[in-house]
Amino acid sequence: MREAVGSVIDKLRPALQVDGGDIELVDVSEDGVVTLRLRGSCTGCGSAAMTLRNGVERWIRSKVPGVREIVTTE
Repeated sequence: MREAVGSVIDKLRPALQVDGGDIELVDVSEDGVVTLRLRGSCTGCGSAAMTLRNGVERWIRSKVPGVREIVTTE
């Protein structure tokens, strides 16, 4: 599952990088919890939570069966 999530993130990264942000895959647990780290301009951005939920999480969950939740870490 980690490889599949990483592949999806690699496809999403250019859209975040255009605005000076980035995203890093930290972990994928056996029970389907994906841990991400926001970087660059995404760190502390007021729209980051919305981007994460409405874009990143929705896209990952639609492409990778078994993903139960997306969380972020500092």
